[in-house]
Amino acid sequence: MIIEKTILQGSRVRLEPLAATHLPGLAAAIEDGALWELWFTTVPHPRELARFYDLAQLQYQAGRELAFATIDRATGKVLGSTRYRAIEPAHKRLEIGSTFIAKSWQRTHVNSEAKLLMLQHAFETLNFNRVELLTDELNEKSRAAILRLGATQEAILRCHMVMRDGRVRNSVLYSLVADEWPRAKAKLSAALSQTAQPA
Repeated sequence: MIIEKTILQGSRVRLEPLAATHLPGLAAAIEDGALWELWFTTVPHPRELARFYDLAQLQYQAGRELAFATIDRATGKVLGSTRYRAIEPAHKRLEIGSTFIAKSWQRTHVNSEAKLLMLQHAFETLNFNRVELLTDELNEKSRAAILRLGATQEAILRCHMVMRDGRVRNSVLYSLVADEWPRAKAKLSAALSQTAQPA
């Protein structure tokens, strides 16, 4: 089973399956904040986006991932990217990750609404039982954002990744399961109603 490419649309954010036409806008989003320089991420340099796109398509064809471009509905501007990863249909679980957002749109509604759309699709349309999220142990902002989604910290995966600078990263594993989704959805929806776009 390969999860079909589909558009996920919210009130202010739209997630479109990543296409080659998104790459110029994605480059601009990455340049907004020089995201490839952040030590705790694996955001590609704008020059690497062709390879980033090709690898995303290969992972999709293998049934392992589905990458999205994160779009501002009001302007059509590409704000970043996110994806379903480690898709395991037989076990009804997947991971949400590889998320990055232009600096000027961070700490707004964008990430929360994108996560709401992805979680809703995973639990309510795909009928999955479990969604996982991982982040760098040292990335306190990301850890706090994941907890705000209603996820539970399960473990610290020691020596889990080697980062571009050679640092050996510990990753923190979080999960949200189907029984928890209705409460998490209500809380996330309420929080979103109080957030605004950047000035």
